[in-house]
Amino acid sequence: PEITLTAMLRTILVAACVASAGAFSASPVFFKTGARAATSSVSGMKMQDMSESVPFLGRPAALDGSMVGDVGFDPAGFTTKYDIKWLREAELKHGRVCMLASLGCLVQEVVHLPFEATSNPVASEAFFQVPAGGLWQIFAGIGIIEHFSNNFKMSGSTMFSDGRAPGDLGFDPLNFGKNPTARAKYELAEIKNGRLAMLGFSGMIHGCFITGKGPIATLTSLDWHQSF
Repeated sequence: PEITLTAMLRTILVAACVASAGAFSASPVFFKTGARAATSSVSGMKMQDMSESVPFLGRPAALDGSMVGDVGFDPAGFTTKYDIKWLREAELKHGRVCMLASLGCLVQEVVHLPFEATSNPVASEAFFQVPAGGLWQIFAGIGIIEHFSNNFKMSGSTMFSDGRAPGDLGFDPLNFGKNPTARAKYELAEIKNGRLAMLGFSGMIHGCFITGKGPIATLTSLDWHQSF
C-alpha cells in the first residue's frame, strides 16, 4: 500500500507539473497568423498591466506613471484606500525629514552644542536626554508648520483643493525649479534620495539600539581584518 500511495503521489505531482507547463505553451490554434497576432497583443496588454517594480503583481490603477518616480510599487494596496496625492505628500515629507535626520545622526557624533542634554553622540539615547518641555516645544512647532503650510487643510480630500501639487510648498530659494527640465530632474532625485534616506535612517537608528554606538563609531570600531 505504501508503494502504491507513493506512486499515486508521484503521478499526481507529474500531472500537476505538466498542467502548469501547459499554461505557458501555445495552443495549436494560435499557430495561425491572425490568432498569433491577437495573442501577441493580449500578452503585451498583460505585460503593461504588471507592476514595473514587482513584476509578479498587477500594476495598481492609481499608479499610472504620471507621478515622478512612479514604478508601480504598492504591494499593500494603499492607493486603493487613500488619495494618491495625499500618499505622495506623506512620502515626500517623510523622505525630507529622513534626509535631514540621516545627516543629523552623523553630524551629532562630531559636532554638538556644549550642553549636557546635547552631549550624547548616540541619537537613540540623545533623544531621551532632551527635557520633556523641549520635546513638547518641538512637537508643537512641527504641528504649527504643518497646519500653516497646508492652510489648515489636513485631510486628503481638502489638502489639494486649491490645485497645489503634492510636496510643493513654494520653497525654492535657489530657483532650481525655474528650468522645467532641471525641475523634473531634481524632483526625481528628491524622491529617490528620500526613499533611500528612509531606509538608511531606519538602519542607522536600529544600529544605535543594537550597538549602543553612533553610525560613525560603529564603522570605525569594526575589525576589518576579520573574514565574514
